[in-house]
Amino acid sequence: MCRKTSMFYGLMSDIQFDIAIIGSGMAGLSAAIYAGRYEMRTVIIGDEPGGATASAWTIENYPGYKEIDGYDLIMKVKDQAESLGAKVLHDKVISVDKTGETFSLGTESGQTVAAKTLLFAHGAARRKLKLPKEDDFALGKGVHYCTTCDGPLYKGKTIGIVGGGDAAIKGANLAVQYAEKIHIIEITNSLKPEPVNMARLQPFINSGKVEVHLETEIVELLGNDRLTGVRTKEGKEFVLDGLFVEIGAVPEMALATKLDVKLDDYGYIAVNNEMETNIPGIYAAGDSTNFFGHFKQDITAAAMGAVAATSAFNYLQKPKD
Repeated sequence: MCRKTSMFYGLMSDIQFDIAIIGSGMAGLSAAIYAGRYEMRTVIIGDEPGGATASAWTIENYPGYKEIDGYDLIMKVKDQAESLGAKVLHDKVISVDKTGETFSLGTESGQTVAAKTLLFAHGAARRKLKLPKEDDFALGKGVHYCTTCDGPLYKGKTIGIVGGGDAAIKGANLAVQYAEKIHIIEITNSLKPEPVNMARLQPFINSGKVEVHLETEIVELLGNDRLTGVRTKEGKEFVLDGLFVEIGAVPEMALATKLDVKLDDYGYIAVNNEMETNIPGIYAAGDSTNFFGHFKQDITAAAMGAVAATSAFNYLQKPKD
């Protein structure tokens, strides 16, 4: 049986953890579950408890649950990680250094954390429209940032998808299976997806089920208690049941690059199939990487977290020179 040591943790500075996990979303918490089963001393540090999953509203594509609230799901994972000994610290990592074989993390609250290995699982922030009411409507009231996650909730409804890149068109290809009508709203003068994804969507554009609105910019979200539509800079109004913002994500990699961790061409942490970075003892999982491309889901994040923790455990078993 794995030890349950979280109740014995004192000050963070008094402990050298086997693994420090930056990010308390699905990838980080899943890594902590595996680390706990390997009897690794584990700390998770995250300033947004539960990460993106906590605000995902209803999730219908996670194995074992026909339907579950995102917050409820991530809290179940957190409870499991803590039951296996993980210490969860609700804080923000603002500095990271390496001395010899030890990583030292400084937090916003003034805590210092030392660990033998480090996992970046802090994800990437979805780009927003930065409009009034957006944050309120994102709490299960009509504004979403993942068509794959929440598109099926709008069966028989009219939705808008903001964006003209591959993520937006892939989202539209999924949503045509559910939505009655889709408006693709793109600020530039063209769509820029992969050709194969555009080809899949074209029949629905031809039929009128999908309408494309180029050089169109949303300037106002309409509705009181929940989204009812949008108004554009060009004077158009769209009546919508839901709006999906698919304009990319912004990876925050200042901490990783300070340790000379290599990034890929898209600005995410580059990893191999063991979730190892170019720096021994440093790993990355979840939306901090682009391992599965645009397909960023709870199930892939959980899998990457499990692999990363296993790699960290194996690394610690190797004799050091």
